[in-house]
Amino acid sequence: MTETIPPSADLPGLARFAETLADAAGAAALPFFRSEFVIENKAGDGDFDPVTEADRAAETAIREKIEAAYPDHGIEGEEFPGKRAESDFTWTLDPIDGTRAFMCGLPSWTTLIALSWQGKPVLGIIDQPYLRERFIGFEEKSVLKQGGSETVLRTKPCEHLRQAALSTTDPKLFTGGEPGAFEQIRCTARVTRYGLDAYAYAMLAQGGLDLVIEAGLSAHDVRALIPVVEGAGGIITDWRGGDPSDGGQIIAAGDARLHDQAMVSLRRAASF
Repeated sequence: MTETIPPSADLPGLARFAETLADAAGAAALPFFRSEFVIENKAGDGDFDPVTEADRAAETAIREKIEAAYPDHGIEGEEFPGKRAESDFTWTLDPIDGTRAFMCGLPSWTTLIALSWQGKPVLGIIDQPYLRERFIGFEEKSVLKQGGSETVLRTKPCEHLRQAALSTTDPKLFTGGEPGAFEQIRCTARVTRYGLDAYAYAMLAQGGLDLVIEAGLSAHDVRALIPVVEGAGGIITDWRGGDPSDGGQIIAAGDARLHDQAMVSLRRAASF
């Protein structure tokens, strides 16, 4: 669960500031989307972990605004070294989550912005600037802002896996005992969709998807998701049922009953 911050902290004000960060990231990234741009492979030979000019431009834009407004806050980003790790407040950034989707011209990539207090996320934004969809979670509430309107988000009830809409980014990313655990759940679920990256968690918060299962995530992949999912009434944990803030094996469910059923399979493949 998200943690309480000091009474002196203005979380609504910080949320408004976080929206300016999302605006800046979108302005930096969108000129590259569905255009020609340079793609680099961070993984080297034998694997593919892409990074683009858009990733770096968007994270630079966010960092510049944080440095100007909150020079004592920590920053953890995907593309550049961290700063002020000792700070109680830390911004965790993924400028383009879903770089492969971005490369392919698919509008399922998002910008992820999280603010943590002493390591626990208290504010999260999942932003899709091309679709102009902004999912914001803080103070145990989540909303979608789009086209000048604001909609409160709620996950939908789902009593059993047989009724569930399930998502994972790519089942081939699972290793060891993870593929078998996921396959047990996939075979029971009503429908499974792939390739959505962090956008899947936004759809869970909105009530479209019921269950998202992934592994190998980093803190910058997951921290922004936690306030959004929890604020909409969902549950997000690691595969042992613990704190997901540092990433790893992650499960998010819109209904606690569904979470419990999926955990029967996932606990067997949980990392320790």
